[in-house]
Amino acid sequence: MRAAIERFLEHLRVEVRASKHTLRAYRGDLSAFASSVEDRRECEPKLRDLSARNVRAHLADLHGRTASSTVARKLSALRSFAEFLLRRGEIEENEVVLVSSPKRRHKLPVALPVEDVGDMIDEAQRPGPRGARDRAILEVLYGAGLRVSECSQLDIGDVELRDAHPKVRVVRGKGGKERLVPLGTRAAEALRSYLDVRSALVRPKSPPHALFLGDRGGRMGPRSIRGLVYRRCEQTGARARIGPHGLRHSFATHLLESGADLRTIQSMLGHASLSTTQRYTHLSLGKLLDVYESAHPRAKKSE
Repeated sequence: MRAAIERFLEHLRVEVRASKHTLRAYRGDLSAFASSVEDRRECEPKLRDLSARNVRAHLADLHGRTASSTVARKLSALRSFAEFLLRRGEIEENEVVLVSSPKRRHKLPVALPVEDVGDMIDEAQRPGPRGARDRAILEVLYGAGLRVSECSQLDIGDVELRDAHPKVRVVRGKGGKERLVPLGTRAAEALRSYLDVRSALVRPKSPPHALFLGDRGGRMGPRSIRGLVYRRCEQTGARARIGPHGLRHSFATHLLESGADLRTIQSMLGHASLSTTQRYTHLSLGKLLDVYESAHPRAKKSE
């Protein structure tokens, strides 16, 4: 089984072009299952051990100490692995599809009010190039609704500021899918200001194309970007402590509340499914009532 796992991971890397984060997650999930089978059987796991019974036993071991979303992800990895083996003729049946996914509780991140986001970005930053960089990162996260990994991986060539309509190009996902997301005027201005002083952060081993450089000259990673967002929440007294994903959720929620349609927001967020966008862009009950009372013909009081 472990050799088959390596063949599957190589397939994901070469043919599917999965990200390193996806590969790491698949390796961990599949290796954990193989170890679970090995512990119960006290022998090297074989492909025939990829059975519904063994999968259910493995998931049962995780019950109560692992989030349902994580269990569902692990089951999805096992299903994909079994389907890969079935297509190659290495197993006769994909028994993993017989195992039901656990019910998942969708916990929505908090969306900050527009005023709080504005304070995070506009209030005084650190002086010099680092402050210009921090402001540009916050503007891009909120202005384009990027995932923290997408923001970290941006290169200078991914930002188009010379056109009449500034935008950022994001490349990610299966097959290197890309999307173009418009940038607002303030985000474009912040990026121009940062690019004017970016050279001050360059070190001898700095990646030449990386857009956001850390204090030591390397590409700024997701952890550093998260730390920046958390720090700004505390510095500006935001009503909730959010990370980059909270800014992404705020981006989508504020667009929806201002009248943008779900399909447009779906395209900007890079969601494959509209249902995912609906989950991220919920409206508050008060906003729904305001829209209802102003729009529905039977909601208005008769005079």
